[in-house]
Amino acid sequence: MTTQARRQKSPSRAEHRFHNPQGAEVKTRDEAFAAQADVSAEAVSVDCRLELNNGTVTFGITAQVNPNTHPYVVTGGQITSGICGAPWDITGGFIGDSIRIDAKRAGQGSCANTITIVGDYQNPPAYRGTYGFDGATSSFKHTTRYLS
Repeated sequence: MTTQARRQKSPSRAEHRFHNPQGAEVKTRDEAFAAQADVSAEAVSVDCRLELNNGTVTFGITAQVNPNTHPYVVTGGQITSGICGAPWDITGGFIGDSIRIDAKRAGQGSCANTITIVGDYQNPPAYRGTYGFDGATSSFKHTTRYLS
């Protein structure tokens, strides 16, 4: 056993302090991680603005993601512009080392009913990949970048 390891086992340990998700000090670890009754569904969802560009068209995307997961689980949102039949309601997906966004048409028109966007992360922060309609995922190339 090293001298450093022996020192770490000494009885003079610092007192543990626990804090809940809001930052208030609590007495026990269990209190710190207990489910909070006053935390709403919005507390586990944040907006992530993206812009998909394929060279000729640009889609405005606002995805709602759970920031407590990795990859971030997409819980909702909309594709609001640049696509036939806008707006499109985002029905699921994820954002991490790769991206997948699934959406269905909510607007009017004789457009496809669903879109699937897939891609891989690259620097500067963006995703390069493909998207397609009604079950296809590789019809068109794109680069999707973060706006905020």
